[in-house]
This record gives sequence, C-alpha cells and structure tokens, in this order.
Amino acid sequence: MNVIATKLPGVVIIEPKVFGDQRGFFLESFQAERYREEAGIELDFVQDNHSRSSRGVLRGLHYQVKKPQGKLVRVVRGEVLDVAVDINPDSPTYGQHEAVILSEDNYRQFWVPPGYAHGFVVLSEVADFEYKCTDYYDPSDEGGVIWNDPDIGIDWKIDQPQLSAKDSVLPTLAQLHK
Repeated sequence: MNVIATKLPGVVIIEPKVFGDQRGFFLESFQAERYREEAGIELDFVQDNHSRSSRGVLRGLHYQVKKPQGKLVRVVRGEVLDVAVDINPDSPTYGQHEAVILSEDNYRQFWVPPGYAHGFVVLSEVADFEYKCTDYYDPSDEGGVIWNDPDIGIDWKIDQPQLSAKDSVLPTLAQLHK
C-alpha cells in the first residue's frame, strides 16, 4: 500500500494495493498490523458505519467533543470530496484543512485521527461511504463547524449543497473557540 502524508499531523491518504483482472478485483480494506506499521494507525476500531447519499449531499463538518473518534473512510460506490479540518486551537495547523477525492475507481482511503472535524460532499449521482471508527458514536457528545466557514476556505466543488437542519446552523471555528 502507498501512504501519502498530508500537511495535517497524522492525517494520511492510503492507496491500498489492488489486485485485478478480467473477473474483478481484490483489496484489503484494513489489516491491523500493516496499517499500524505503514500508516501509523495504532488505535483499535470499535464501530463500522455505512451511509448512502445522493449528489450534492454534504455531511459535516462533525467531531465528537469528549470522546473523539478517529475515522478510516472510503467510498465503495460513487465519488465524494472528503475533508478533515484541524480544530485544535493549540495546533500549528489550526484551521487548516485537507481534502481528497475518494471514489470507487481510485480505491483511496482517508485516515482522520481523533481531534479533527470531518465531512464530505457527494459528487456522483449516489455514493456509498464506509468508515471505521475508534470510538462509539454518542449523539450527546457531537460537535460541528459550519461547512462554508470563510476562515477555513474549503472548495467543496459545489455551490448549494443539501444539508441537514443540524448541519445548516453549525458555528464557525472562530465562534467555537471564543
């Protein structure tokens, strides 16, 4: 597998080795020892999630406050723009983001360690998004940052995304850390 470092500490893009022929393909989507040694993912995963969304749906930017989750994300159908944002005010990369296209064709994965906000927007007609989490989801512990925060400056590749009611009223990063 190929591991690509990003400007955000601990955040990496993973390109798994894909074995394919006229019958189809095979890849390991996770192998604990290899991901620990090659990608630096040392946390255990406790929950796997799968979501399906249509074109223009934007989910995020989300994080857990007291029990932060690391997420290993991938797309098994369609294409998304996936984003991690450093929300730690003590970090030298505070307010910076990393964005990557994940698709069924490029097989890429994105490791978003605990302590980052995460979100994605669907660029294809539909996308199936799978992610492994290092802690259990707790709705009473969720936090978020508004998707179009001008101080973060994410180019979502879409002008008017479909948002949940909850995601449409999230604070900016500056409001979060007043």
